[in-house]
Order: sequence, then C-alpha cells, then structure tokens
Amino acid sequence: MTADSAEGCTDCLAIGSRWVHLRMCLSCGHVACCDSSPNRHATAHSGASGHPLIRSVEPGESWRWCYVDQALV
Repeated sequence: MTADSAEGCTDCLAIGSRWVHLRMCLSCGHVACCDSSPNRHATAHSGASGHPLIRSVEPGESWRWCYVDQALV
C-alpha cells in the first residue's frame, strides 16, 4: 500500500474505528492514524516496531516527524 492508495488507518479499518489524520511510516509504509485520533496508531506502530520516522499523508502537507528526537525533520 502507498500513501496514494491508502483507504485510511490500516489498524482503525481492522477494528471498525475512526481516525482524524493519516501518517505513513517511512521505514515500512504502514499507514496509521495521528495522535489526535482516538487510537493513536502511528505512535503505537513506532513504539512496537522501533520505526522512528513518519510523514503526513494529508493533502498539501509534506512534513516528517522523528519519534526519537521528538522533532520535525
């Protein structure tokens, strides 16, 4: 799956939940929901996998975030 083909947060879709914004893991491409979403799946994915970098999948946004440094990169 790519950011362009993402239908939503992979984890939320699996459990029938909702999300606010989407993020993509830059290590493996996993698409998950942001920390404003009820389940915070992007942060959970980073913690479970050790993958430190995500990017926004939202239209018009091009930022990237590093969980290790807690900073935009």
